[in-house]
Amino acid sequence: MSPLDLRIGQGLDVHAFGNAADGEPSFVTLAGVCIPYSHILLAHSDGDVVLHALSDALLGALALGDIGQHFPDTDANYKGADSRVLLRHVYKIIQEKGFILVNADITVACERPKLAPHNLAMRQNIADDLGVTIDRVSVKATTTEKLGFTGRQEGILAQAVVLLTRV
Repeated sequence: MSPLDLRIGQGLDVHAFGNAADGEPSFVTLAGVCIPYSHILLAHSDGDVVLHALSDALLGALALGDIGQHFPDTDANYKGADSRVLLRHVYKIIQEKGFILVNADITVACERPKLAPHNLAMRQNIADDLGVTIDRVSVKATTTEKLGFTGRQEGILAQAVVLLTRV
């Protein structure tokens, strides 16, 4: 196997917390899982930082830009977009370039909401969307020990690293 047969990509995404409109439910969507919470994530799409970071990592591994280039927030077609649909589109591009996912490792930084009860569902959604087994997808959560914007519970951050291989 040539070293060019393997590609590593890294992605990072951040969204601020905000308040839901009166009468609207409050939840955050992470890796396609709706998690009840006192706030929402402010974003043009559904604000799924996990899938945004993962999409950027996939695109970055093949030097294909970022999700902002593929799905600009200036385009009304992506208002409220389901990030699982966007991820599947990104992965189709990756496959068309002759690559597949070896594994993905994702870390989410936030004080709240607590993610451990939702970890398996998040991993399964990603595995399903990318057509891989769940053992190829890691989703971990950490706090920032009350430091920075995540520590002050002003927002949430996700970082993803992927390894791709040529088919």
